[in-house]
Amino acid sequence: MTTSIAFNPVELTIRERRTYLFAGLFIAGNLLLPQLAHLIPQGGPMFLPIYFFTLIAAYKYGWKVGLLTAIASPLANHALFGMPMVAMLPVILIKSSLLAVFAALIAQKSQKVSLGLLALVILSYQILGGLGEWAITSSFAAAVQDFKLGFPGLLIQWILGWQLLKKMA
Repeated sequence: MTTSIAFNPVELTIRERRTYLFAGLFIAGNLLLPQLAHLIPQGGPMFLPIYFFTLIAAYKYGWKVGLLTAIASPLANHALFGMPMVAMLPVILIKSSLLAVFAALIAQKSQKVSLGLLALVILSYQILGGLGEWAITSSFAAAVQDFKLGFPGLLIQWILGWQLLKKMA
């Protein structure tokens, strides 16, 4: 059984330069990682790379850095590389934003990081985001795709996210 590790999230204000510096670094990560994932057929839907650095940003630096990363990453990726496709932007923006809010909230309230807490974050944004996707697309199959095709990406968020956040603790 995994124990929780004490974790001190940093809540930056919107007026601090560090907020934009950290958000910029995490956005850069969310630009690079999808490009690497897309070298593999179905790499984007399988590895869900656009969410990884949003998870780290929000869990460590709070909802402001998290939401900046969550919103700017998909928009910048679309503007620069045409991915995600326009039709997917609303869904990805909803899921990314939910991820940022849940990660920041759970980190702030618990002051800990654990595999269980990260599983809670990931399941929360995926379930609520999936319901939003189902409402937008009217397709249950699309709504559960991240649990089926994207399962490796969810595991990466969970395990590598845990490893990285442990080091940042």
